[in-house]
Amino acid sequence: MPLQLMGKKKGMTRLFDEKGTSIVCTVIEAEPNVVVQLKNLEKDGYLAVQTSAVKVLPSKLKNVLKPQKGHFAKAKVEPRRHLIESRIGEGEEFTVGQEIGVEYFADATYVDVSGTSKGKGFQGVIKRHGFAGGPAAHGSGFHRTAGSTGMCSDPGRTLPGVKMAGHMGNERVTIECLKVIKVDQERNVLLVKGAIPGTRGGLVYIRKSVKKPGTKKRG
Repeated sequence: MPLQLMGKKKGMTRLFDEKGTSIVCTVIEAEPNVVVQLKNLEKDGYLAVQTSAVKVLPSKLKNVLKPQKGHFAKAKVEPRRHLIESRIGEGEEFTVGQEIGVEYFADATYVDVSGTSKGKGFQGVIKRHGFAGGPAAHGSGFHRTAGSTGMCSDPGRTLPGVKMAGHMGNERVTIECLKVIKVDQERNVLLVKGAIPGTRGGLVYIRKSVKKPGTKKRG
């Protein structure tokens, strides 16, 4: 599994290629992630690296829990707000305290980006699932309702998985095979083609894509 780095969604912009074609991009700011812990086969049973991101402000250090302070102190790293663990292969080598920035994606053509989608509250079936709805005429008694959800006699209940109105958004979403347009190491910025989930300033997870564009996801 490729290493995951954490960043913030800053917004969207557009760039122009050599032919003058407009490319819509998302700007991701990824400050250097710091390695806090390494896990090995002998002690933990698997290979992984734990990274941290987003420094804790001096005024907020009092809110850091004691176990977390001890964890960062053992690694001789300043406390960070976010931690994530990534599985790695046997050939990959990292050291505690190492900083990994956007240059990690300098040789990547495509990346996968995960984030939490915008929460839209309670929504009906038309907005949530794309139902067509009924006729808009005055005589129609069926406009934006869900319609039938079950059977009358056998089995006489609503089966699990039926699309209904309910909470929409605020879910973990992964967009695969986003093309890397630009890597700006000076500004710690990564530009990817297209949109990614989440709001401005939202935390996102970036990793090198292991799939090729156009391949279907199994399962």
